[in-house]
Amino acid sequence: MSTSTTSGTRAVADVATTWVPDWPLDLLRVLSPHRRGASDPTMQVGDGGLWRTTSTPEGSATVRIAREGPEVRIEAWGPGAGWAAAAVPGWLGAEDRPEEFSPGTAHPLVAELHRTHPHLRLGRTGRTWDALMPAVLEQKVTTAEAYRVFRELCRLAGEPAPGPAPAGMRVLPSARRLREVTDWEWHRCGLDGARRRALIAVAGVADRMEPDAGCDSAELQRRLRVVPGIGVWTAAEVVQRVLGCPDTVSVGDYHLKNTVGFALTGRRNTDDEEMIALLEPWRGQRQRVVRLILAGGPRRPRRGPRFAPTDYRRV
Repeated sequence: MSTSTTSGTRAVADVATTWVPDWPLDLLRVLSPHRRGASDPTMQVGDGGLWRTTSTPEGSATVRIAREGPEVRIEAWGPGAGWAAAAVPGWLGAEDRPEEFSPGTAHPLVAELHRTHPHLRLGRTGRTWDALMPAVLEQKVTTAEAYRVFRELCRLAGEPAPGPAPAGMRVLPSARRLREVTDWEWHRCGLDGARRRALIAVAGVADRMEPDAGCDSAELQRRLRVVPGIGVWTAAEVVQRVLGCPDTVSVGDYHLKNTVGFALTGRRNTDDEEMIALLEPWRGQRQRVVRLILAGGPRRPRRGPRFAPTDYRRV
């Protein structure tokens, strides 16, 4: 990457970098696992690029990522600008090794999805906290409810995004700040007791959850699952984003097992054990197969009423 200072209509970036990927980069797709809905206060699309806030070992940062011909333009603001800018190629899949995957002949759909999505990449952020807090909020609730609480917490306890970020953007609340949130503030956010206790527990050990040199998926999952309230699903969701693990599957997900099962068998209902058996031919690359299915596989038809979440703010 080449680094320089940038100027223009936006505020001058603390760090400005260009990087050239050696594959056709789909910016929104590779970062979509980190986005909590269109109103996510930590990730927005606008001003010709994608904006994301993040925590870093050096402090918070706002990053703007934009395609400029073959180049990716990276601008960053805040105390963690240098760290964040250097991490962006990893976010976008530069450290992924898709050439290690072969769809084989176990299922024609996987081979077809690999043919039609040859440049699908798995990114890695290297930051556990940025993935862990949202994952705890998503435990055993609807996506809409989890996203709502996430927005409320960011507005309540997150700091304003550094630099010229789009209006309303925030940095994810730090673990230290979450430990200061009062019972009444938790209630205002609508967070139930189980997820609140899990979030407070992980906030107390957050520094120990960040990956160090040589930390792999199994080790990070082991560390996470020692914390009360962190189970196999939450740990899997975290390592997929933090380490870009190509194999770890989210066992215990309400929808995923049926999505995978329907794509590979045509059956409406599949349990976790059956899902893992179906993915066995691609052991070592099972998460990549899941991502291919999510990117282009058939969708299971919906039936019945949707689950109505409980609004704990009214309790």
